[in-house]
Amino acid sequence: MQSRTTAREVIASFDRYEDAQRAVDALADRDFDLAGLAIEGRGLRVIERVTGPMNYGRAALQGAASGAMIGLFFGLIFWLLDWFAPAESVIVLGLYGVLIGTFWGTILGLLGQWMTRGARDFDSVSAMAADTYDVTAPPERAAEARRVLSELGLAATTP
Repeated sequence: MQSRTTAREVIASFDRYEDAQRAVDALADRDFDLAGLAIEGRGLRVIERVTGPMNYGRAALQGAASGAMIGLFFGLIFWLLDWFAPAESVIVLGLYGVLIGTFWGTILGLLGQWMTRGARDFDSVSAMAADTYDVTAPPERAAEARRVLSELGLAATTP
């Protein structure tokens, strides 16, 4: 199977995604036709920031918190399904949802930690970043987009 890629030209490159986003927004503010524009990241990498140690206590606490929120959500959904129930039932259903969700969340958090068997005793948050962010356009509109960005003082170095 052959992939179809549309020819594109880089109209500007930025070090930060926010700057590329600002350039596209500026084009939109000038009523530039945005169809076919894209922000493409080059030099993609995954960054995993370690937030602390993971142990059974932390796993149980995180599981309990997640379970409580999910339980509260389902308790409120059940209350909405019975719209004409007394107002006190919202408290009861919400409380039952939180209690049941906390219980099962704790169990699942502990089970998840036990399943790693010490292979991952830390907690982290992952994000994706790029070295540069290219704003690209179809060839027939690239020159006009470059001109508009230049007038606005947003033309960054192009490769």
